[in-house]
Amino acid sequence: MASPLMLVFLSALPGVLCYYSSFVDLEAQGSNQSSIRFLVLGDWGGLPNPPYVTPIETATARMMAKTASQMGADFILAVGDNFYYKGVTDVNDPRFQETFEDVYTQDSLNIPWYVIAGNHDHVGNVKAQIEYSQRSKRWNFPYYYYEMNFRIPRTDSTLTIIMLDTVLLCGNSDDFLDQQPRAPRSGVLANRQLLWLQERLAKSKADYLLVAGHYPVWSISEHGPTDCLLKNLRPLLKKYKATAYLCGHDHNLQYIKESGIGYVVSGAGNFMDPDVRHRNRVPKGYLKFFNGDASTLGGFAHIEVDKKQMTVTFIQARGTSLYRAVLKKRDDVLEDDNF
Repeated sequence: MASPLMLVFLSALPGVLCYYSSFVDLEAQGSNQSSIRFLVLGDWGGLPNPPYVTPIETATARMMAKTASQMGADFILAVGDNFYYKGVTDVNDPRFQETFEDVYTQDSLNIPWYVIAGNHDHVGNVKAQIEYSQRSKRWNFPYYYYEMNFRIPRTDSTLTIIMLDTVLLCGNSDDFLDQQPRAPRSGVLANRQLLWLQERLAKSKADYLLVAGHYPVWSISEHGPTDCLLKNLRPLLKKYKATAYLCGHDHNLQYIKESGIGYVVSGAGNFMDPDVRHRNRVPKGYLKFFNGDASTLGGFAHIEVDKKQMTVTFIQARGTSLYRAVLKKRDDVLEDDNF
C-alpha cells in the first residue's frame, strides 16, 4: 500500500473541496544524504495488447534502474499516460501487472512512485488508478491533484512538489489530430483545482517549488504549447516564482527556460517522436535542449536538489547523459534569468 509517510486527506470524489498535502521525511527513512534525488518519467504506458510493453519502455526501465543505483533516486514522478491507449477499467485490470509491476522490477526502482493522470488515462478509469495505491507498496496516487513537502536531509532547505491533473483543468485531447485540449469536462472542478493551486503557491515558502502536470506549458513538438496552461498556469508560475514545471505528453525530451523557470518535458518513456512542428510557437532563445531521436531508445530526467541548487539531467536509455541544467533557489532567481 502507499507509504505511511504520505499523510494525505483523501476523498473518492473530485468534487469535494479539501486539501491534499503531505510531508515526506527522507531522514526518517534512513537516508544519510544531503540532497533529494528523483526521476521524472512520462508517457510510459506500454501497449493495450501483448506484449503490453514497447522496446523503448523496457530499455528506459533498465536505464532508470541503473541511474537510480548509480546516481541515487528517492522516488519517481510518473507524469501521466500511464496506460495506453485507454487507461485501465478497474483496480483489478491486468495492465497494472503487465505494464507496471512486471516492467520496473529492479530493486533500485522499488521506491515510491508518485503518479498523476494523462489524457489516455482519462479515457479509462482514473479512480481505479487512485485505488491501486492500496494494492501496491510503491504506487502513490492519493488524489487527482495533491501536494508533497520535503525537507532536504541534513539541511534547513525545503522542496515542495505540486502534482496537477491538467486534463481536469483543461480537458481531454486527441493525440492523432494535433488537437488542443477541448475545454474541461466540468468548469466547476477546473476552477476548484486552479483556486487550490493558487492558494498552495501563494502560501509556499519552500526554497524550491516544483509543479508537475501531464500537458506541457511550452513545447516545440507535436502538441506544442498548451493554450489553456499558457493562459491559466504560466502566470501563476511566474507570479509565485516556481522553480520548474515538469510534464510529458510530447514523446521526447525538452528543456525550455523562461523567466528563471525551467520547463522540463520528459515524455520519452514508451515512444520517441522527433516532430518539431511547433518550434516557432516557442519564443526565440527559450529552447535549450531537444531530443526525439528514436535511436536513443527513450529516456527520462534525473533531478537532484540540494541546499544550493537543483540539477536536471536528461538521460537516454542507451546509457549517456544528453543535457544538464542548473536551477537556483527561488530567492536567488532574477526575473530575466533565461540561462
